[in-house]
Amino acid sequence: MITGKITRVSGPIVFAEGLGGCGLYDVVNVGEKHLMGEIIRQNEGQATIQVYEDVTGLRIGEKVECVEMPLSLHLGPGLVGTIYDGIQRPLKTMCDNSGAFLAAGERADALDLEKKWEFHAAKDSNGNEIAEGAPIFPGMVLGTVQETSSILHKVMVPPQTRGRVLKEFLGNGSFTVDEKIAVTELGEEIKLAQYWPVRRARPYSRKLGVTEPLITGLRVIDVLFPLSKGGTAAIPGGFGTGKTMTQHSIAKWCDADLIIYIGCGERGNEMTDVLTEFPEIIDPRTGRSLMERTILIANTSNMPVAAREVSLYSGITLAEYYRDMGMAVAIMADSTSRWAEALRELSGRLEEMPAEEGFPAYLPTRLAEFYERAGRVNPLCGGEGSVSVIGAVSPPGGDFSEPVTQHTKRFIRCFWALDRDLANARHYPAIGWIDSYSEYANEVKEWWQTHNPKMFSIRQRALDLLKAEQRLEQIVRLIGPDALPDVERLVLTVSEMIKSGFLQQDGFDKIDSYCAPEKQIEILSLIMKFYDKAERVVKAGAPLSKVASLPVREEIMRIKGSVENSALEKIKEIEGHLESQMGEIERLYVSSLESERKVAI
Repeated sequence: MITGKITRVSGPIVFAEGLGGCGLYDVVNVGEKHLMGEIIRQNEGQATIQVYEDVTGLRIGEKVECVEMPLSLHLGPGLVGTIYDGIQRPLKTMCDNSGAFLAAGERADALDLEKKWEFHAAKDSNGNEIAEGAPIFPGMVLGTVQETSSILHKVMVPPQTRGRVLKEFLGNGSFTVDEKIAVTELGEEIKLAQYWPVRRARPYSRKLGVTEPLITGLRVIDVLFPLSKGGTAAIPGGFGTGKTMTQHSIAKWCDADLIIYIGCGERGNEMTDVLTEFPEIIDPRTGRSLMERTILIANTSNMPVAAREVSLYSGITLAEYYRDMGMAVAIMADSTSRWAEALRELSGRLEEMPAEEGFPAYLPTRLAEFYERAGRVNPLCGGEGSVSVIGAVSPPGGDFSEPVTQHTKRFIRCFWALDRDLANARHYPAIGWIDSYSEYANEVKEWWQTHNPKMFSIRQRALDLLKAEQRLEQIVRLIGPDALPDVERLVLTVSEMIKSGFLQQDGFDKIDSYCAPEKQIEILSLIMKFYDKAERVVKAGAPLSKVASLPVREEIMRIKGSVENSALEKIKEIEGHLESQMGEIERLYVSSLESERKVAI
């Protein structure tokens, strides 16, 4: 073990000498309390270290020990359902050991080293269980462990393993995460758990195109601005516009196999909501607690700033690990702006030349490194897995021209812009349909064509109608709505139906909190059918007031909270009401118009 001593302390940045033989990004134990740190710069024998814990009381001359390995996560059974900080310390375990206030230098094992897991050996291509002498390769599945009722954990050969033949294999049995289950011909031990550096992307066989949408249950996302499995999205918005609540809703209801929620620099009360709500939420896929397929990383604003910087890397590493098992993983990063602020603070301590608004010049590079680790791939073990990243951005004052938002837009393909006016009007999710976009819409089109062919045609019509409404609103503000002809006022009326009856969604309503894809399409289809029929009768001379006052219009707008996902036949009943009520007006005006034309001829 290489040792040195502290020569200078600047907040979480510590300078030490005597560590010239250490590598960049090696982990070090700093001072008498053995605070965890990481070497981020080497300069002629003097190392620059960022410390992931509170450095209060650290003194010049204290010892620094290098463990000669990069910051790595312990990956194995027991991760799911656990709450970690940014450097994979289990917060509940440490709270049980020392109370609510963590002591400096305190450690706890990331995984339970005493718990026995039932290991079931995998079978080869011939249907026989893997045995000694069997050929192996990096990423190969040796067996499985039932981690939770929702997660079947695959025990894989670590990617860095050089051996290609099993010299020893223990087969079925009960093991702790640190007990060997196999040995290669080179003497390498394979255990239930493995280590992986957080700053290095895990390897895969091939990157695939993104073709399947990540169903979130939020209508404005799934229909208007879809995100694919393996895609990247950003939710920018000012304070109070609903970034965190939108991510909470996606985490609760999306159809990913595993959820990783990263609270990066957010307020403690928001993480408290996650910690109290998630265990009580029933997963609609399994009927059990949502925590049985969730990993939480809590790194709140009052915790050390350096650990905030590494928390995103920890989250994406955990996601890649489960992706390699063939799972679809969704990451909620809340928020990347707080992460960028940590970079700015550390950069300032390092006395680096600042770029825009004081952020370091390498901010775009770090953002790219994070978002580029998303994707849909063929893992080393075969099959298919994906990592979808949804990052919240908190621009000061809601200014989307600030550096973090602008650089993020370069690396993501789905942009859900939160609108302050919508949030003030209590319209949630407050995703604006004018500034938002999704480049995945065409890529998931084939999937939707298979499941519901009419989805994309009505989606485009709804977007066109909302854009037309925006143009008309500018005229209305100048001369008032009465100056518009009824056909154009109908556009305003139906657009309001789309906004209130489709896009607005109540996350606290038992029925409306999650909307199944089939129900989403049926609601929007019915609204567009109302528009088509209303346009026909209005052009025939029917007054708009008579059309807008039809009882079926209110029925359509209440479908989202009155019709359950499993009772779509009720929408057909409402469609029948539309036919009959609109038919009466049509017989009265359209028939008389056609009669007048015949007389004229």
